[in-house]
Amino acid sequence: MSDTVAKPRDISRVEFIVLVAALMALNALAIDVMLPALPYMGEALGVSNENERQLVIGSYMFGFGIAQLAFGPLTDRFGRRGPLFVGLAIYLVCAFAAIFAPTFGILLALRFVQGMGAAGTRVIATAVVRDRFEGREMAEVMSLTFMIFMAIPIVAPGIGQVILLTGPWQYIFLFMGGLAAMIGLWGFLRLPETMHAKYRRALSFTSVIDGFRIVLTNRMALFYGLAGTFLFGAMFGFISASQQIFVELYGLGPYFPVAFAVMAGTIAVAQLINSRVVRRVGMRRLAHTANLAYVGMASVFVIFALLGPVPFPLFFGMLMVIQFFFGWAASNMNALSMEPLGSVAGTAASVFGFTQTVGGALIGTYIGQHYDGTLVPNAIGYASMGALVLICVLIAENGKLFGVGAQYGKPAADAGH
Repeated sequence: MSDTVAKPRDISRVEFIVLVAALMALNALAIDVMLPALPYMGEALGVSNENERQLVIGSYMFGFGIAQLAFGPLTDRFGRRGPLFVGLAIYLVCAFAAIFAPTFGILLALRFVQGMGAAGTRVIATAVVRDRFEGREMAEVMSLTFMIFMAIPIVAPGIGQVILLTGPWQYIFLFMGGLAAMIGLWGFLRLPETMHAKYRRALSFTSVIDGFRIVLTNRMALFYGLAGTFLFGAMFGFISASQQIFVELYGLGPYFPVAFAVMAGTIAVAQLINSRVVRRVGMRRLAHTANLAYVGMASVFVIFALLGPVPFPLFFGMLMVIQFFFGWAASNMNALSMEPLGSVAGTAASVFGFTQTVGGALIGTYIGQHYDGTLVPNAIGYASMGALVLICVLIAENGKLFGVGAQYGKPAADAGH
């Protein structure tokens, strides 16, 4: 850990990781707990087009992505705590307001604003990890954080299903708001300010533009950030259509949450393995291996999808392999994008959060809206996005794979590379 980074003394490493994961999990909850309720929301609010129901997810993702550009400079000026709790308050208010949404359009508007509030948790969770850790230790902490974070996608659809058994779909928003209030209180009482006062940047046009310049002119950081965008685009595309694929195409019915949980659990296992080996093997070697395996399996997936109906066990097996290598690649590529940018961690987190969320949501919405009752659109989505990830990695690394790379982390390293 760099001696230039603030060292909170009142929270243990374990509690810090779990708390950061819980803050990140509010975003996964706002997406995945909705999935079983989409048909009921559509029916109640007069939406007959099945693909249009996906906008409950997409509107949240767009708000979530766009607002990150604002939260980055704000956190680099005012620190991490203040902007975090403002964002949580917005998330909470919109969750409760959605209970009373009279039309589908108003529901989408509230989801958009709720996503804007949640943007603070995404930016600040990434920034506080970068404040406290660097190098392979940062990659290890990010893997552990993502592993715990993945508990929410594992259980969220099941939670949504159980809530629907006890009451109307509005109860889901009540649950979401209550959980946000509890996690927010935990953070308020236990999460210290992790940003050193001397790294605070003025909130002026010049300083904000300079922060964005530092991020966007660092080739390694920029292209690893873009790689993450394409990874998440393919993932969002599948999530958008997952209820239709599992329930309508394969007829899983009430077992949809179980299948979704296994999928998310596979990513969590990948994160656990990554956290155990990343210090020894290195972020690049793991990320590059995962990317190549991802592209290979996605290509096989395309072939089977084009040949005709794919039996569920074969489809699910291929999906699990893709999800495993997604989990392995995602945290390492996020760490590699943040590694050279310690002095502008908030701005860096906002830029990459914006590109990964908005770009991923646009790509994912495009893929999801092409769902045609077959696996072909999603299979092509996985393969094409995996190929674009590989191109970004090659550009970031000057055409070389499996290297060790320079050791970054201190502010002096931010300007070049």
